[in-house]
Amino acid sequence: MFRSFIGRFFSPIKNSLPNKPRNNSQPKNFSFPPSNSRERARELVLDLQDDICKGLEAIDGLGKFKEESWDRPEGGGGRSRVMKEGKIFEQGGVNFSEVHGEELPPSIINQRPEAKGHPWFATGTSMVLHPRNPYLPTVHLNYRYFEAGPVWWFGGGADLTPFYPYLEDAKHFHQVHKEACDSINPQFHKVFKPWCDEYFYLKHRKEARGVGGIFYDYQDGSGKLYKGQNIEGKAAEISRKIGTQNTNWETLFNLAKSCGDAFLPAYVPIIEKRKDNPYGEKEREFQLYRRGRYVEFNLVWDRGTIFGLQTNGRTESILMSLPPLVRWEYGYLAEPQSREALLTELFTQPQDWLEDRNLENLCKPYNAIN
Repeated sequence: MFRSFIGRFFSPIKNSLPNKPRNNSQPKNFSFPPSNSRERARELVLDLQDDICKGLEAIDGLGKFKEESWDRPEGGGGRSRVMKEGKIFEQGGVNFSEVHGEELPPSIINQRPEAKGHPWFATGTSMVLHPRNPYLPTVHLNYRYFEAGPVWWFGGGADLTPFYPYLEDAKHFHQVHKEACDSINPQFHKVFKPWCDEYFYLKHRKEARGVGGIFYDYQDGSGKLYKGQNIEGKAAEISRKIGTQNTNWETLFNLAKSCGDAFLPAYVPIIEKRKDNPYGEKEREFQLYRRGRYVEFNLVWDRGTIFGLQTNGRTESILMSLPPLVRWEYGYLAEPQSREALLTELFTQPQDWLEDRNLENLCKPYNAIN
């Protein structure tokens, strides 16, 4: 579990950092964390795990999360919570991890030499939910914090993966997360939305995993919002236009809290609205087929999953995000002008869900607005 967890902090920047060491007297950050930063970050993600589990159990009405705690001998541990065979959720997991140590591995020190000699700490919560009803979307969340002396950052986000989509559901999910970002800084969402579209993209399929949401990483108080690898992409372009923002530890802590607290208001109303939609074998088969895309992304492109599997991490925890049932079909083509075609042609490509008025015209013939 530790290897997959710490991999989510470092593996994405492996190829984007300079090879020569930095001057250790010049920390990367423009501001330093408060003295109780680790305790506050830990409490933040623990509370988020508790609140989300409580809210999900309430909406499911039958399923309960079973907890499995684990310890890391070198320092730290975590608790994995899994729900199986609920009334709404076929399977879902909400994890918490906290790991720490006296010295980072040499491979990481080579990336961030200013962290050498400093005790390090990493904590976070991650979640994936797979509802049974094909009209209910799969959802993912992850918020995390890392610290080693002068090196620290926040990362996280949430994204939605529908199978039989509704425009109003996509708009609602994005609107709630936009408001959460805007409450801290109106510039954040302008970068974090396209960054999400960029990250959760299956390059070999040329399609998005779902309708997106928000995603951000390596937010360290330097004020530069985009820290991804596609420097020619939309998120990077917007970040350059916006310029350096006035951020510090408190700002980014509040961002994580605001976005984490936004998850249930963004997702639960969709569940309440669609949970009783009738469906048949055709819809179920299409859902299982599209779940295959979720598996493909996690095993082919998700950096944390790849890192964990390649370094003998705890397999059960690494693969907790995968759905319990899935299918592949060779050469599948959706029937023209069908709800399935609407998903594959419109809802698996990045869209401006909040501002593009033409989306309603595209969804109306399929009764896929609200």
